[in-house]
This record gives sequence, C-alpha cells and structure tokens, in this order.
Amino acid sequence: MAKLTIEDLKEIKKKKAGEIDSPNVRHLLICGGTGCHATGSIAVKDVLNQEIEKRGLGEKIKVVETGCNGFCAMGPLMVVHPDGTFYQKLKADDIPKVIEEHLINGKPVEKLLYKDPASKKRIPLQNDIPFFAHQMPRALRNKGLIDPESIDDYIARDGYQGVHKALTEMTPEQVIEQMKISGLRGRGGAGFPTGMKWDFASKSPGDVKYVLCNADEGDPGAFMDRSILEADPHAVLEGMVIAARAIGATQGYIYARTEYPLAIKRLEIAIRQAKEYGLLGQDIFGTGIDFDIDIYQGAGAFVCGEETALMRSIEGKRGMPRPRPPFPAHKGLWEKPTILNNVESLANVAQIILNGGEWYASVGTEKSKGTKVFAMSGDINNIGLVEVPMGTPLRTLIYDVGGGIPNKRKFKAVQLGGPSGGCIPEQHLDTLVDYEEIAKVGAIMGSGGLIVMDDHTCMVDMARFFMDFIQDESCGKCTPCREGTKRLLEILEKICDGRGEPEDLDTLEELSETIKEGSLCGLGQTAPNPVLSTLRYFRDEYLAHIYDKKCPAKRCAELLLFEVDPEKCTKCGACFRACPADAIVWKKKEVAQINKENCVKCLTCFDKCKFDAIN
Repeated sequence: MAKLTIEDLKEIKKKKAGEIDSPNVRHLLICGGTGCHATGSIAVKDVLNQEIEKRGLGEKIKVVETGCNGFCAMGPLMVVHPDGTFYQKLKADDIPKVIEEHLINGKPVEKLLYKDPASKKRIPLQNDIPFFAHQMPRALRNKGLIDPESIDDYIARDGYQGVHKALTEMTPEQVIEQMKISGLRGRGGAGFPTGMKWDFASKSPGDVKYVLCNADEGDPGAFMDRSILEADPHAVLEGMVIAARAIGATQGYIYARTEYPLAIKRLEIAIRQAKEYGLLGQDIFGTGIDFDIDIYQGAGAFVCGEETALMRSIEGKRGMPRPRPPFPAHKGLWEKPTILNNVESLANVAQIILNGGEWYASVGTEKSKGTKVFAMSGDINNIGLVEVPMGTPLRTLIYDVGGGIPNKRKFKAVQLGGPSGGCIPEQHLDTLVDYEEIAKVGAIMGSGGLIVMDDHTCMVDMARFFMDFIQDESCGKCTPCREGTKRLLEILEKICDGRGEPEDLDTLEELSETIKEGSLCGLGQTAPNPVLSTLRYFRDEYLAHIYDKKCPAKRCAELLLFEVDPEKCTKCGACFRACPADAIVWKKKEVAQINKENCVKCLTCFDKCKFDAIN
C-alpha cells in the first residue's frame, strides 16, 4: 500500500467516525483483554455474532472486540454504543435476552447492569459508575473504545497525527522542549524526567542510537503495561517513533515478557499494519526519516525490568545490571546512546506532542504532572485498571474509585510500588499521588501496582511474602542483594513461625540499610522497603509475634490454635463446606469443631467464617 499522507489520515478518521456515529448502527463494545478472555468473553462474543446473524441484524448491530475496559472485576463486560449502557459479568446464555429486550425492544436488562455496593442501586450508564466517573483517561484514552487490531480505529481517534506533527512541523529540539514543558516523568518507577532523558541521548555523539520500550512488567499484582498493549498498541508505537525523531534513532525494540501472548500478538499486528501504511519503516510521511521496531521476548526475569539488565538481555547476554555511569543515554544497547521508557510513558507521548506540553502539565501537582495509571487489586471491591490525575489522595483512589473494602472489613494498608515499594497505613490515606509525597511516607510510586489489604492481613507475613519474591528474583551479581535479601527472608520466616527474638528487629533494620546503600541496581536498593515500612507502621505486630507468640491478624499458621469459639459460632456450617481436608466436624444447629489431626492449617475456615469464630 502507498504511504499515507496527513490528508489520508483525516479521510480515514472522517470515514470511521461516520461509521461509529451512524444513527442507524449500534456498536457492541465487548472487552477482549486477557482478564475478560479468562472469564468467558470469547464465548459471549461468538454467541453475539450468531444471534445477530440468526436474527438478520447484521446491518444494524456491529460487534467490536476491544482491549481491556479496565473494570476487570466485572468481566466479561460489554458497552452498548452510543447510549453507553454497561453490562457486567455476562454469560453466553444472557445474550439472547440482551438482544431481544434491549437491542430490539429498547429496554436494558436490569439484572445485568452494574450494582453499586453502597446504594444497592443498578447503574445503567458506564460514565455514571463511580469506578469510571472519578478517572481521567489519557494514557488509557482508547481503552474499551477501539478494536486494538484495527489501525483505522486508532487513526479515527487522532492516531498518528502526533507523529506527523513531530516529523513534519517540529525539529528534534522542539520535540524535546515540549516533553520538558509537559513535565512527564518516567512511569516505570524511578520518575526521571522524560524530556531530560531524551535531551541527554540527543546530545550524545554517534550515528547509531536506539529507542527501547520496557514492557517487562513483573511486579505481583501489576497489569498496567499488559492492558495498555492489549487495548492500544499503536499508541506505544507512535510514542516510540516520536522518541526516535527526538534523538535521531533508526531502530527500536519492545522488550515484552513471553507471559503476555495476547499483548505480543496485538503488537505484532500493529507493527505490520503501521508498516503497510508507511508509518513505520523507511521514509515515514515522505520526510526521509527511517525508523523500525522489533519485539524482543523476555523469559520473565524480574531483574530485566532494570534498564541495563534489559539491554544485556537484548544483546543475548545474561540479564544482569551493570554499574552506572556511564548511563544508557551515553552508552546503552551495544554501547550506543539509548533511551528506555516504559509502556505508560510512551502511551502519553503522542498526545503531548499533538496538544502541547502545557496541555499535559495543566493536570497534576507542581512536581508530578499529568495522570497516573494504577492496577488496583487485593482486598478492594473494584479490582481493575484506573487512571487518575496526579495529586489525587489515596483515600479517593481506594474508596471512591476502588469502592472500598469488601465484606465490611476494615482497611489496614496499601502496598504501593510493587514488591520493592512500601506499605502505607490508614493514617496516611490522605497522602497525594505524587512522587515526593509518596516517598515521604516510606513507599515509592513504582510502575503503578496497588495492592489493598484489610485487617485480616498480617504485615509481618506480607513483608515475608514480598521478600521471598525479591530474594528469588535477585540476579545474584552483587553481595548485598544476593546475601542480604536471603538473610532478611530467613529472619522474617523465623518471626512468622514464632521463633523470633527481640534482637531480630535491630538486625532487620541494620541489614536493610546496608542492602539499600550497597546494592548495584534499583532492585536491591529498594528491596528492604517492605520490611522498613512495616517496621515503621506495624511494629506492634512484630512485637506480638516475638513476645506473645501470637499473630494479631491470625494469618501465621504456626501461631494459631485452630479452635472454634463456641460463643461466636453461629452454627452456619460455612467452614465445614469450605474445608478441603475434611477437618471440620459439624451438624446442623451444632457448633463446629476442628479435628486437629486432619487440619492442614490452610486458613480456609478462617477466611470463610464471617463471624471471627476461628481462633
């Protein structure tokens, strides 16, 4: 196909907009992200197409499989365009009724609409649901709205107009200046100013330079990058082309973990489509500028999220960090000047160039501009992908967007910044989403993983969990991280098992500081954060484990009795029905008992009991 011009882009946009906004056609936007695929959206889509064909409605109803909609806890999801009706937890059996009652007779199926947990009312329209109403999508502006495998859908949403502006109307210096004005900071964790990073690389001498996208998302509970790539892959490609313009690169790589097959598939389709339209490859927009992108699949090593380890991996070497300086902007991939940005950072770039740096900087705080994407999970009602302005209080994020804590339990802490982040307790819930403010309370922004914990969570055990992950993922190159994290884990396991001693707390703190100061890369330097933050805010739980040999949250199995409190037991039998080891003895209208010989201390009975009757 011939290379597209700006007039071609405008014509595609006009044509596509006419199709989408046609008063005679309804579009059924069904979520096609990994989460909804796992809960049955493919079967729902197949039945939709079958029913539409059977009823002869193909001219009036179009089914569009989008990427991740964001509200992962409610999948499979479907939004009816243009009225905005939001259907949740769909099953294939629901589809005939939706078509008959809603799409033919004009009456939404009420039982499939979202039910607000607070008011218990059904909310028919997506934009009225609190989860969506409090968000400001910029990096996620196309989520749930376009077919990620259609470049025309992306172009209809102003796609590739930012790169046209950067290549035909701006010099590299002007591109970098707009990025500086925007105040965009790296969304991968460190928060380094993007424009400054690009400026360093542009001024580094060399005919060969590289642009890299870090899609190696390995934090437990994090799915931001995956969801963006599945929903809007062209946004990342466009951001990379603009970055290449800024520094004079001709080759880019997307480093994506193999565990993301759907994201990789859609990236491959997007790259092929962009090349067919002349938006990647040689002589883009007839400017004489060349830039190509390849995908490099990582094997899932957490340490390869660190920039120098990622580059070594692409080179075919073992993914291990190297000392800095020299920094990648001067000597990066194959010792050439290189910039590395993560998926979310790059997804913002085209809109910044198209609308101007001041437009982006108009949102946020003085030092943290724009918006931030979070993957919310854990003990929270609304699990999913959200984007809010920088400066939003954590309380708003957890209670207004996230819907609060399920099962009437109390909020205890939120782990922010992944396994190397920190736990923020309730007294700091009014902390603003801001790089500096988050750091003041002992956590880091990180890439955006946000794990909420209720009062059933043991903070000592939580620190142990994250340290187990970090120790396992340490590359082993430097001694402080390799040996220090192992020793931290051993002490935490000792405390959780009831073998802790008072001096262990001093050892944890001293060793944590040594690891922070002596480690080679960011993984080791931030590894002790879960330990230090839980010691800072939940020291009483450590003391209870050590002195009283009790776990206040009743999570550490070695410190639990596993007995039923007859005063609290309501004789409901929930523990009996849930026990996987047949260790519960129960009859109707009788207090349950636990057979300790059969009990495997799995805590299932404790989790299922709503009356705290398990001691």
